[in-house]
Amino acid sequence: MAVKQRRRAVRAAPDPPASRPAQRRRTRKAIVDAAVALLARGGTPSVAEVAAAADVSRRTVYLYFPTFEQLLLDATAGALSQTTVDAAIAAPEESDVAARVERMVRALQHVSPEVERLGRALIRLTVEQGRSSPGTQQPVRGYRRLEWIESALAPWRTRLGPARWRRLIAALAMVVGWEALIVQRDVCGLTIEQGEELSVWAARALVRAALEESRIPPSRRGS
Repeated sequence: MAVKQRRRAVRAAPDPPASRPAQRRRTRKAIVDAAVALLARGGTPSVAEVAAAADVSRRTVYLYFPTFEQLLLDATAGALSQTTVDAAIAAPEESDVAARVERMVRALQHVSPEVERLGRALIRLTVEQGRSSPGTQQPVRGYRRLEWIESALAPWRTRLGPARWRRLIAALAMVVGWEALIVQRDVCGLTIEQGEELSVWAARALVRAALEESRIPPSRRGS
């Protein structure tokens, strides 16, 4: 009951513009987590059951997931990946960001055939949705990836500053995840191992560049 009351309080209070992306991600996560919990009990839940478990309306579920199939795919793929990735970045006190990022990248890229199949299906369902709504602020996928990247980079949040922090998160999101995996397999013809090493190499380069940039005095940047 207390959890539901907190959720209602969060939804009732208007969000300042800067917090809306984070709020949308929390809402999406609540819906997916509810679907995961219901799937774990056996059987396939209905939209109404997921909405009730997440303490949102059916309309909100469809706002984030235009098809129920997309929600079930997202929930299943996330549930299969969650434990592995969480374990890879489970040491919040560790300050070696490069090591944290590398473990996260390897966990995200080295997926089982079943998870890859689900990921490809999720891409297929969401790519047209993204094209049909180019100006939308609703993420059609990838919110979980952003949370994992933020967690891996957490020790550097203050050090990088807001603008460089957001840019590094976005850059890392481009070199890991389903889209990167599909490019590695289908476009470049890489093996699982080669694709994983490529993503690690790219992530290391991005982390190193962000660190070096943060050390340059503002007066010398761009000179």
